[in-house]
Amino acid sequence: MKYGIQLPVQSQSTIYAETWEAGAGPEDLAEVARAADHAGFAYIAACDHVAIPRRLAPAMSTVWYDPVATLAYLAAVTERVRLLSHVAVVGLRHPLLTAKQYATLDHLSGGRLILGVGAGHVREEFEALGVDFAGRGAVLDESVDALRKALGPEEFPEHHGKLYDFADLGQRPRPTQSPIPVWVGGSSPAAVRRAALRGDGWLPQGDPRDRLPGQIERIRRLRAEAGIEGPFTVGAITEPLYVGTPTWDVGRRTLSGTPEELAESLRAYRAMGVDQIQVRFRSRGRAELIDQVSAFGAGTAPHL
Repeated sequence: MKYGIQLPVQSQSTIYAETWEAGAGPEDLAEVARAADHAGFAYIAACDHVAIPRRLAPAMSTVWYDPVATLAYLAAVTERVRLLSHVAVVGLRHPLLTAKQYATLDHLSGGRLILGVGAGHVREEFEALGVDFAGRGAVLDESVDALRKALGPEEFPEHHGKLYDFADLGQRPRPTQSPIPVWVGGSSPAAVRRAALRGDGWLPQGDPRDRLPGQIERIRRLRAEAGIEGPFTVGAITEPLYVGTPTWDVGRRTLSGTPEELAESLRAYRAMGVDQIQVRFRSRGRAELIDQVSAFGAGTAPHL
C-alpha cells in the first residue's frame, strides 16, 4: 500500500492547518517536500482554489497556492516523488489551458504528474469566472473527456463536445507520460460514479473507515457493469497521525503509537481494498513535521 501527503503551507483551511503554517513560506514547503521524497512517499499534493469569498474566508482562509506553480517549484527540488493536484477544479478553465499547464509540468518533471480533478464547491468562484455552478458536474465530465484528448500523444488533439470544441490546434511540449493518470476526487454519489467511469483512480473526501467498503464496492460494480477493465487506484485519507508518544494534545481523533502499532491500524485500509493512503501528521513546526515524515517512512511504511 502506497502513501502520500497533502502538503502543509500551500493550503491553510482551519479544518486541518497547524498554527505554525501561518508564518511559513516557500522554503518550509520545499523542505517538507524533500523530506517526503527521501522518505519514500509516493506523491506530494497541492490544492486548487482561485479566490475565496469573504463569507468563507474565516473557515477556509484565503491562502491557497496555485497548484501548477507550486508543483513545478517542488518538482525542481525533488527527484522521484510524484506530483498530485488534489484536486484541480478543472471546470474553471478551458481544457486547452489546463492541458497546456499540466502537460508542461509533466514534461518538466520527467513524467511525475498525477492529475487529480474535482467539481468544486465554491459558488462565487464559478460566478466570478463565468462558469455555470449548477452544471459543474456536467462541465467536469466533459472536461475530463477533453483533457484525455488534450493530454494524449497527439500534437494536434481533437475534441468535439457540447461545451468544448477544438481541432487543428497544436500544443507542445507533450507530456512525458502517456497517458497521464487521472484521479477523480469527491465522495458524493455523482463523484464516485464519475471516478468509476471516467477516472484511473478515486480520491475520497474524508470518508470514515466504516463508509469506505460500500464506496469501493460501488466503484467495482459500476466498472464491471460498464465493462471497464484495467488498473484503478483506490485512495483513502487517514485519520491525523503522530508517530510515537506525543507530549502535547494532538486531539482525540489522532492515531499515535509506535511505528508498528500505526502500521497495524493502517493495514485495515488495505484489507478494504485501498491502494494508497493520504496521511497528515500533527506538528508544532517544520522540524517536528519533518521528523514525523521521516519516522513514518523509516518505521511505519515497511510494515504496510
